[in-house]
Amino acid sequence: MTRQQFLATFSGLYLTQLLGKNTREKYSAARLLGQEKLLQYSISIPLSKNAGKAFVKMQKAALKEGISLEIVSGYRSYDRQQQIWNRKFIINQAAGLSPIENIQKIIEYSTLPGTSRHHWGCDADLIDGSKSKNGDVLLSEKFHGEGPYTEMRIWMDEYAAKFGFIRPYTNDPNRTGFLYEPWHFSYAPESIPMLEDYLQLPLDILLKTDGLEGKSNLTLDFINQYRLERILGINPLLKSF
Repeated sequence: MTRQQFLATFSGLYLTQLLGKNTREKYSAARLLGQEKLLQYSISIPLSKNAGKAFVKMQKAALKEGISLEIVSGYRSYDRQQQIWNRKFIINQAAGLSPIENIQKIIEYSTLPGTSRHHWGCDADLIDGSKSKNGDVLLSEKFHGEGPYTEMRIWMDEYAAKFGFIRPYTNDPNRTGFLYEPWHFSYAPESIPMLEDYLQLPLDILLKTDGLEGKSNLTLDFINQYRLERILGINPLLKSF
């Protein structure tokens, strides 16, 4: 899907959100960093109100095709992301990885707390809830070939954008950043302006944290490179219009 085709799927409010840089309200640093409690759409749909409404519409459309879209992970707070980061760091450390190797291993898929798109409340990891769950459900092979979620992936490839949802981490070999995540989708009308505001935050704000494993190895140079390769290493459709 081209950028023009994507824009053509929206009207009114959506275009204002995407293009109205000077008319919309700016997002707070606390919201962007996952430090502000999100008013979720519902317990089972842990997304913002607007993203949740769009998800329900997409969920109903998918159900007509026998696909039961289920959110495995939606909104994630800064504290929750730090717990995930610290757990992985400690496990990798016990396995003998150096601090730098440890950090590089974690950021193949996981983000530094304060940098996760899940902080924003408009991104979600999805599976087909009608299929049996065995072990880790968020594995690429489960979305391809004979995998249980292949049918869902194919449906999402064709229809998700019509509801405003775009996959950030595609399998494009020219894309930098986090590895391919066929399960991860972002509600573009919110995430695009949120990314714009996020990029205006000072880099050193990500170093002002307590209790983060490996913090002493995180420098401003690292954060700057991380932003270029990881935060901006996304599907072009999710970058500023």
